[in-house]
Amino acid sequence: MTLPLYRFAVLAIAGTLITSCGRPSAPALPVAPNSSAVRNTSSSASPIQHVVIVIQENRSFVNIFAGFPGADAPMSGTMSNGKTIALHPIGLKTLDLCHEWANGIQDWDNGKMDAFDLNCIDGGQPGGKLGYSYVERSVVAPYWTMAQQYTLADRMFPTMFGPSFTAHLDLIAGTSDLQPTSAVVDSPSSLPWGCDSPVGTTNPLLNTKRQVLPGGFPCYKSFRTLADTLDAANVSWRYYSPTVNYGNGGGYWSAFDAIKNVRYGPDWNNNVISPSPQFLTDVAKGQLAGVTWIVPDWPYSDHAGGGDEGPSWVAAVVNAVGRSKFWNSTAIVVLWDDWGGFYDDAPPPQLDFRGLGLRVGCIIVSPYAKPHYVSHTQYEFGSILKFIENVWGLQSLGTTDVRANSIIDCFDFTQAPRSFNVIPAKYGKNYFLQQKPSYLPVDTE
Repeated sequence: MTLPLYRFAVLAIAGTLITSCGRPSAPALPVAPNSSAVRNTSSSASPIQHVVIVIQENRSFVNIFAGFPGADAPMSGTMSNGKTIALHPIGLKTLDLCHEWANGIQDWDNGKMDAFDLNCIDGGQPGGKLGYSYVERSVVAPYWTMAQQYTLADRMFPTMFGPSFTAHLDLIAGTSDLQPTSAVVDSPSSLPWGCDSPVGTTNPLLNTKRQVLPGGFPCYKSFRTLADTLDAANVSWRYYSPTVNYGNGGGYWSAFDAIKNVRYGPDWNNNVISPSPQFLTDVAKGQLAGVTWIVPDWPYSDHAGGGDEGPSWVAAVVNAVGRSKFWNSTAIVVLWDDWGGFYDDAPPPQLDFRGLGLRVGCIIVSPYAKPHYVSHTQYEFGSILKFIENVWGLQSLGTTDVRANSIIDCFDFTQAPRSFNVIPAKYGKNYFLQQKPSYLPVDTE
């Protein structure tokens, strides 16, 4: 078990009409021609020229959206003793529930979704009823505002059971497979995670029998990422991440730290950006890459035990794009990397030995997102990658992007772009620009 953070601190228009979400598949966006110059634009036929992926931490769908009208979002859950319990309200500043591979498998309980009370709190104490909770709506009001105005997807599943490390790999590659019969699972044994890990660091592997086995050093070249296909197509990209002080040197909390050709290539200096709030400054200066990932600093990550600024941070990101010249050409995807040990009622379909994992929230914000809509289409992290590939006509990574339903069916490209309305929030843009980095990792599990 890794140290809990609170202890660490001390120590495209489609060819046919697309007007509804919820269909199992959708036609592809038109393929963009190749260009020798770095480009953001997809094609003259597609209004989407920018995709922004905002990645928050460790919350199940129900923990954020319990009671949301039209969504699968119950206000009660089933415990391991078979009893139904009403979910209770909590804040974002709670104890951190265990949320590694074994915890996800336990919570899932072969589809019964009834063992969340067996989760531990990081450190080993029993979690009990803590997992059967939802964040008070006043705290997550910006998320509800976005979901009510745009599209809320209530069937977004991570690629695999388990915590942040593999989830972030899946969001850039659609896989953590080192070979067809084994995949990276859980987290590296030492901080930082990736090619900058101390000598002797290892990362467990999962085999097809769902057994966790010893693994090797977490600096990978076994699978391609979107960095490879975006670079090959000359599509610009950036990955905004927090700066972290691990005690043995500084670094970035970025999934690309674990990708050898990025960490030791020009992309590391050119496209991996820190600190995260620089995104707000860049957009104000008229700079927005074709594809952007944004990882928050620890206090506003939504991770249990952090601050209450997460919803405001996401609102600041959305407002920055909404107020800019990029609004009419952008799709923003807001999601959480894993369930964090919190209750969810939706049994994840089991598509392979890795998962799918436990459901998380996903909001699609765009002038072309279907308004006031809840999508029940089954998505996974590969769905976002497939959408990006379709927008720019990229070569498929050949991972979960192949099987996944693209999120394209949540857009109506026949409608005129909707005007942007500012998302109200407790903290504004200047608050985040004035914050000093915490230098803490966003997650240690």
